[in-house]
Amino acid sequence: MEVDRVASDSENVAADEKQVEVDGAGDAAASQPEKLRRKNKKYSRSNSKEAAAPVTGVSSFPKYRSWKNSRRPRNGHGRGLPKKGGAGGKGVWGVPGSELLEEYVEDANDPNYDSEAVTNGDVEFKQVIVEADPEEIARKSEPVILEYFEHGDTNAAAEDFLEFLTAMRSHVVCETIVEIALEHKPSHCEMASVLISDLYGRVFSAKDIGHAFSRLLDKLPDLALDTPDAAVLLSNFIARCVADDCLPPKFVQTQAARGDELNPPARQAIHRAETLLSMKQGLVRLDNIWGVGGGIRPVKSLIRQIQLLLKEYLTSGDLAEAMRCVRDLEVPHFHHELVYETVLLAVEAINSSVEEQLCMFLAELRRCVIVTPDQMDRGFLRVLEDMSDIVLDVPLAYIMLDRFVERCQLRFRLGANVVQRMPTRGRKRFVSEGDGGAIKDHALKLRE
Repeated sequence: MEVDRVASDSENVAADEKQVEVDGAGDAAASQPEKLRRKNKKYSRSNSKEAAAPVTGVSSFPKYRSWKNSRRPRNGHGRGLPKKGGAGGKGVWGVPGSELLEEYVEDANDPNYDSEAVTNGDVEFKQVIVEADPEEIARKSEPVILEYFEHGDTNAAAEDFLEFLTAMRSHVVCETIVEIALEHKPSHCEMASVLISDLYGRVFSAKDIGHAFSRLLDKLPDLALDTPDAAVLLSNFIARCVADDCLPPKFVQTQAARGDELNPPARQAIHRAETLLSMKQGLVRLDNIWGVGGGIRPVKSLIRQIQLLLKEYLTSGDLAEAMRCVRDLEVPHFHHELVYETVLLAVEAINSSVEEQLCMFLAELRRCVIVTPDQMDRGFLRVLEDMSDIVLDVPLAYIMLDRFVERCQLRFRLGANVVQRMPTRGRKRFVSEGDGGAIKDHALKLRE
């Protein structure tokens, strides 16, 4: 009986141990489900940061691996954008350039604190504009004004002035414009008046223009040394600015009230400006105070002026004055008309002294390069083309032209085309000299 009890107890113990072993194995299998599941699965890697699509029979990375290094908020709030604009994270100082936007406040307890530093808040910064010297502004303005005389674009000139000009020195530019124009011809003075009118309100004001003309009046004796008629020209500028509403009429009255304080040339200029402004319809006439330019002047008016110029030269004999008058015409494209009128006058004069004087005139034009060789030849060719009409009024036109061309050839060289086209007319011989022809034969038969 005792033996049976021991055997049954041993069997129960063995059964319990077997059950325990089975339960332990089950618990181990239950505790390691992930490990057992991974043995039957394979994973593929993708080169992109996004999780690759699972291939048949192959699963993707776990979800937590795809956003492991992401800087996006993980609390479910926000728009899904990186935190701090992508500047967050460990060891990151912030968005590049953010250090420039931060205001640094110095600490008085800082060992590097400097009580005399300019960043302590007790120093106020103000913008200071350094004004250039008047001589420097005048030096920079001169090439701009000379370039404007070439192209005539007031907008380009204004942009060039604004690059180096300040409001405190605007009057220097107006003063420089007038000073340079005084040394040039009337067409440039007209361009200078137009430039002052266009720059008014953009580069300088009426006060600046008045200050500039006041300084010019004070410097007028010195300007007259280089330009003898500076007083007359300056009065024209003052009257034109008043007509263009760039200068108030009160300026002329104020300067006239100064009386003996002004120098004699300045008093002359102010008195003439008052006369110009007080004329009947003076403001309208002042628009053409500098005359009409050669390119705008009508052709008939140009021809008339050329004829008057030649007659005045023949009367006075002043060759230098004639050259100055030709330059003042400012019509280099129309100089062939000047040559044409000169040659025509020599042919019609039938006077050797007049021919010599006009030949000297053409030679001087050629020597000073006032008239180009092309314009010179063109003027002679025009006379040759009109000889059929000229000979009706001047029967000896061919003889006079031939003599004048030979005289000119001795002083300067004419073009080959002019010499080749000159008519060759032999001297007519009478019947008695043996050139009777049919008439002579007929006379001999009658005698027989």
